[in-house]
Amino acid sequence: MTDFGEILKHVGEFGRFQKFLVFMLCFLSFFNAFHMFGQVFMGISVPHHCNSSWILEISPNLTEEEQVNLTIPRDEHGSYERCLMYTPVDWDIESIRRYGLNDTEDCRSGWVYDTSQQKSTLVTEFNLVCHRKEQTDISQAIYMLGLLIGSIIFGPLGDRIGRRPVILCSMLLMFSFGLGASFVTNFHVYTALRCIVGVAMSGVLINNLVLVAEWVGSSHRAFATITGHVCFAVGQMVLAGLGYGIRNWRLLQIACSAPTGLLFFYIWLLPESPRWLLTKGKNEKAKKILQKAASINRHNLPEELLIQSQEEKQKSGTMLDLFRIPSLRKVTIVMSFVWFVNSLVYYGLSLNVGSFGLDIYLTQLIFGAVEIPARAGSIFIVQIIGRRISQSLCLLLGGAVCLIITAIPKTLPVVITVLAVIGKFAIAASFSICYIYAAELFPTIIRQNGVGLCSMTARVAGIISPLISLLDKYHPAIPMAIYGSGPIIGGLLCFLLPETRNMDLQDHTHEANGIPSSHNLPKEQLVYGNSQDHEEDSIGYQKGTRL
Repeated sequence: MTDFGEILKHVGEFGRFQKFLVFMLCFLSFFNAFHMFGQVFMGISVPHHCNSSWILEISPNLTEEEQVNLTIPRDEHGSYERCLMYTPVDWDIESIRRYGLNDTEDCRSGWVYDTSQQKSTLVTEFNLVCHRKEQTDISQAIYMLGLLIGSIIFGPLGDRIGRRPVILCSMLLMFSFGLGASFVTNFHVYTALRCIVGVAMSGVLINNLVLVAEWVGSSHRAFATITGHVCFAVGQMVLAGLGYGIRNWRLLQIACSAPTGLLFFYIWLLPESPRWLLTKGKNEKAKKILQKAASINRHNLPEELLIQSQEEKQKSGTMLDLFRIPSLRKVTIVMSFVWFVNSLVYYGLSLNVGSFGLDIYLTQLIFGAVEIPARAGSIFIVQIIGRRISQSLCLLLGGAVCLIITAIPKTLPVVITVLAVIGKFAIAASFSICYIYAAELFPTIIRQNGVGLCSMTARVAGIISPLISLLDKYHPAIPMAIYGSGPIIGGLLCFLLPETRNMDLQDHTHEANGIPSSHNLPKEQLVYGNSQDHEEDSIGYQKGTRL
């Protein structure tokens, strides 16, 4: 049987067909940034204080400044309290002015918001302040829970029904439920719809990665994968502009969701993975797609290669297979932890752009801009020094910077922001590398399961990440200490992984266990013996039989 890598060389490893595929998927990556970080601007906290209109019943001619001064206490810094008010009394206004009020209580009649800068946000519409201020972070955590659920569903589903239908269904869900979230009148309903958007987002993220990895040759795989990541970074920069220009959260939600609907024509243009089709025994469909790709790439695909590419339909793998084979078990555990810490720090920094002391729009713009050289640069470093070393160095740098931030006082916001940008640079590069690395480490027959499991661990970290920021009320250094220690451990564990630079993708689990493909074996080695190394059989292959 001919190796798929050999077929791909005749089709063209990165010809016009693959470039057009990457171009299409880049649009999805660009719009994904809107869904992922849009709530950062929709949930901006604005200045507010308790509604103290009770005093207007006593003296309706008070100015707003006089009303606040008489009814709202000040904190130790001289600013008006946001969540406390003086207890209402039935005195006349002259007595209130002369003696002042002393007893305080929580806001009893809602809040008054300063909407001079932000016309409408989730905070102002649903009163997510004071005892409810944590609802914003919890909502973001529930969105990340959606990403986790999507990983559980769409990872295995992509291996069963194909990459293409999962991407198309996910796009439809993102569009419809994202648009629906802009019209809700209840914050819990909004959170539920956003959770479904997160489920769909996972379907797009996982299957985009695998589809590109399976269509592009090994020498161009890093470039093709990271190009989408660069577009994601550009999307973050554009989102900063959208958030700055659209100060109404409903309109911003529409602007973030509607563009996905413009890509409806993908239903006719998006191809399936021929590598997946061959492993499923759908040889005729694979041949048609390969011949079409070869024609577009202006290559000649010999008919004998297509005949030789036929293979018996293989049984689908499961997540249990990731732990059944020793070498895959080690890869699975280490890569899952690497994805976990990458996600923890990446979203920990990205979702807290307003906590570094500078303008949130400027910080978001810088965070998006720094990802472009970080992700683009990772294309070259993975080819120059390899996947393993690149992954380790980026994690170690990102973790070290986060630990340094814990020692910087908050009175130096510029220094903190610069260090956070360096940390975001390192972690963004690391995140791009782990996408490439994971796609290359797992065999085709269980690649979706492997990448899906890694994505699941990343989503668990995404759920935890917004909640970690709540720990700063105990000590401001705790979140950054957590963000810093994880990547350092992950960077050291990377040295346990194999190097995959310039290697073709594995198709079957027996290759991951150190058994070469049948086309590379001498004829006398086509029969497995009783070697202990081959104790763990691959899916679809039985010990003692000819491959």
